[in-house]
Parts: sequence; structure tokens; C-alpha cells
Amino acid sequence: MSEEQDPLREAAAPILSESVPDLQLQMLVRLVGQDPQAALPITLVIGGGLLYGDLISHKAWKTDWAHSLRGVDGAGAQLLERFPEQVDQAVAEKQGRPAPQRLPQWIHLRDATSVAGPGGPVVMPLWRGRLADISGWSLGKPDSSLGASGDDHR
Repeated sequence: MSEEQDPLREAAAPILSESVPDLQLQMLVRLVGQDPQAALPITLVIGGGLLYGDLISHKAWKTDWAHSLRGVDGAGAQLLERFPEQVDQAVAEKQGRPAPQRLPQWIHLRDATSVAGPGGPVVMPLWRGRLADISGWSLGKPDSSLGASGDDHR
């Protein structure tokens, strides 16, 4: 068998894999999405670090985000006034009619804290991320009163 015909010598085709969101987390995000006033403490493992904060609905996040855009100063600040509505319009056009049974693909946190690497924690008033990028999660936030060993379970 020649080298050209030998299947063991053929270049391997690249294998593409797509991250799949955790179904239980998607269901939890959808449940929280039913009440714009709801907020659940949650800790996420994402990109090798921890991110924790209050899980909120997309509607609550959008309201807070629009409010924060009004506080932006600078020469281009007036451009942001209609930005949330423009985003909503673009999403509606892209998705067509609303699909209420569709599982969420995004997660929204308020008062989020990111802990990754040697730097100190990074605190963000609002955070939005893809559910497919989350590799683990837990209800609740880390207990800051625990020692560095973390073996003091209560």
C-alpha cells in the first residue's frame, strides 16, 4: 500500500466541538426570568476562575444596563440614549417572532465578583455571559469567613 493510500498516514480532519450549556442551569435562568424582581445568589466556574453574584432576569439586567448607560459622560454619550432599544429591535428582527419556550443562552448577574489569577477580585455592577462558557455552578456565594484551607464546613 502506498503512503498516499494509507489511512493511517492521512491528515486528520480537525474535530470541532461546541460547548453545550448545562440544562439545569438553563432551566434555572429561565425560572428566574419569569420574575424581574427575583435575584438568586450563584457562583459560576468560568474560564478557570470563579464568578459570583446575584442571578437576575434578562429584563432586570436590561433595565439596569439602560440606566447605567444614561450615566455615561463624554462626547458620544448621547449616542447611547437609544442603544438599548436599538439592540432590542435588532434582536427582534433577527429572531423573528418571539419563542417563549426557547431555553436561554445567556446568563445575567448583578453585583458580580470575578476571582481569577493572582490579581485581586474584580467587582462589576452588571455582568452578562454565555451559558455555554460556564463549566460549573453552585447556588450561593463563597463564604468569605472561611479560612484559606476551606475545610471549615458549616
